[in-house]
Amino acid sequence: MRIALTIAGSDSGAGAGIQADLKTFAAHGVYGISAVTAVTAQSTMGITRAEAMPADLVTAQLEAVVADLVPHAAKTGMLANAAIVEAVAAAAQALELPYLVVDPVIVSSSGDALLDDEGVMALKKELFGRAHAVTPNIPEAEVLSGMSIRTEEDLREAARRLFALGPVHVVITGGHAPQAWERTSAEMSDRIVDLVYDGEVFTEYVAERIAGQHTHGTGCAFSAAIAAHLALGRSLQAAVPLAQAYVAGAIRHAPRLGAGSGPINHFWRLDIDKAGRL
Repeated sequence: MRIALTIAGSDSGAGAGIQADLKTFAAHGVYGISAVTAVTAQSTMGITRAEAMPADLVTAQLEAVVADLVPHAAKTGMLANAAIVEAVAAAAQALELPYLVVDPVIVSSSGDALLDDEGVMALKKELFGRAHAVTPNIPEAEVLSGMSIRTEEDLREAARRLFALGPVHVVITGGHAPQAWERTSAEMSDRIVDLVYDGEVFTEYVAERIAGQHTHGTGCAFSAAIAAHLALGRSLQAAVPLAQAYVAGAIRHAPRLGAGSGPINHFWRLDIDKAGRL
């Protein structure tokens, strides 16, 4: 059985973070292992408290689990501070973590800061160079590239700047595009465009936009789905559209839980199987 590793924070509401990653791995038939970087007290209404793990404890988790259950791919999510980013980068090198997908979680969907400024700098300096892919959304790409994104050329320039930091691929997700740059509402109302850059070629992957407020953890699920497909032996170019389709289905079949931004349905394909419609 193929194995994927997630290095991220715990979401007590189980819609994002470690919980979302492990559900996504399981939904793809991949065995998930984990290292917890932080514990949050949160629900669909937002985060009320967060505590980072000691960096040496994150390292100890990684060393323990990877020594016994060797992953075929790995991903990061919330890393909380510079010390944890540096510890993860060092472990990624020492443990030779394969096909590392770095999801640069800086701010939660509810607006809570999940990585401090020193952590952002460490992410760019220490971890991006270890990554097979980085998967920022547009607001994260703006922070990481140091520029505003208002046009398609801005988006491409941001991808170039992020690629210069060392990852093999840059994947800028387009879900935030209507609020972040100037495409027409008609063009963006029914689709999402994710941009992939490999240092030479820009490729756009178009997916249907699913309306609704139950989108908590979509970034986690997208990057985890990419990691799962990489663990299964697929290329990044094959993984991105498959991850898009997975997340779209998970939003479409969301269980509509909670009073705020509710979780998606990570096991929607299983639900359809049971209903005999697939």
